[in-house]
Amino acid sequence: GAEVMKINQDTVLRGKKVTLVPYTAAHVPRYHEWMQSEELQRLTASEPLSLEQEYEMQCSWRDDADKCTFIVLDSERWPGQAEENSMVGDVNLFLTNAEEPTVGEIEIMIAEPSCRGRGFGKEATLLMMAYGVRKLGITKFEAKIGQENEASICMFKKLHFKEVAVNSIFQEVTLRLDVSDQERQWLLEQTNHMEEKSYTELKQPAGVLDT
Repeated sequence: GAEVMKINQDTVLRGKKVTLVPYTAAHVPRYHEWMQSEELQRLTASEPLSLEQEYEMQCSWRDDADKCTFIVLDSERWPGQAEENSMVGDVNLFLTNAEEPTVGEIEIMIAEPSCRGRGFGKEATLLMMAYGVRKLGITKFEAKIGQENEASICMFKKLHFKEVAVNSIFQEVTLRLDVSDQERQWLLEQTNHMEEKSYTELKQPAGVLDT
């Protein structure tokens, strides 16, 4: 499936509130800054990395066939402002279940505190799910969330996910959504405003393409 996963390298998914763009080296410094936050480390169960390690991680993610990663930008700011000033978080889809290749584990992080509670995470997750269903053949989504992260658990439940397991050792909740025809229909309706564009073209200054 290496070929399939890399199709998002030039993909931009544009919604009303957020725009998803591929995670590139240009995003690493800001991402690294976010991950210095102890709160985010706790919520994402991750260790702080050095800037150099973060660049290595970005490269390995880019080349990993099992991961689809987008950086979440504020649609009001981008394009127009520099991407690093428009970054609000990231969203990931992992296809790591060898027995069930059509299961996608989804992760969402809205790192900018001023952008939380405004529906950014919800739209970013919906855009990623619609992309997963349409382009990657996903039939089931899973989300693993720390028990204390009530905002995130609540958001996934609004997106029709059901709680299926609680791991008291890792203190995390697993939520799942089976993409039935009805759910697929709902998902596509929720994202019918989404536009898929080319990253290379959007980054070009206006007028350059005409020459």
